Parts: sequence; C-alpha cells; structure tokens
Amino acid sequence: MSSIEDYMLPCLNKKLFGFECLGCGLQRAVALIFNGEFFAAFKMYPAIYTLILLAFFLIFNLFKTIKHQESIKKWLFIVNLVIIISSYIYKLTLK
Repeated sequence: MSSIEDYMLPCLNKKLFGFECLGCGLQRAVALIFNGEFFAAFKMYPAIYTLILLAFFLIFNLFKTIKHQESIKKWLFIVNLVIIISSYIYKLTLK
C-alpha cells in the first residue's frame, strides 16, 4: 500500500547543490500532521503551524473583510519569515 511519502517531490536544491533549501521539511511536516504526529511535524519544520495560520487567514480574508487585515497579514508574513530563516540557520549550524 502506498503512502503520501511515495508522492513527495524531492528538493532540487539539495539534489543539485548538496544542501537543503528554506522549504525542506515542509512536505514531510504536512504528512506528519496528517498522521497525527504534531510535535514531530513541529520538529521537522518549525514554521508549519504559523504557515497554516497564515493560509487560513488568507483564505478567510477572501470571503470576509477583517479590521486591520493588512497589518495582520504583514505581521503573519514577518513572523513566518523569522521562524523559517532562523530555523534554517539553526539547521545549517548543526551539520
């Protein structure tokens, strides 16, 4: 029986240059969430939950106008960038 891991895309950055990109681990983290392994998903890709929050906010905002929506979007993007970049630097320094 095949699983979702059988259909994941490989990281081209890692294949071509030998090191991971900023998005490495995102697909596996989503798969871990679907399997109910929430802490493992966070360890795999720390920005997974803030990205989900951002995605839900953006989708909700398509249908409903929210007070201060631009400010909320800006801060959600900034928080995600900080988490992604800092976890990437942390991952690079461990190796």
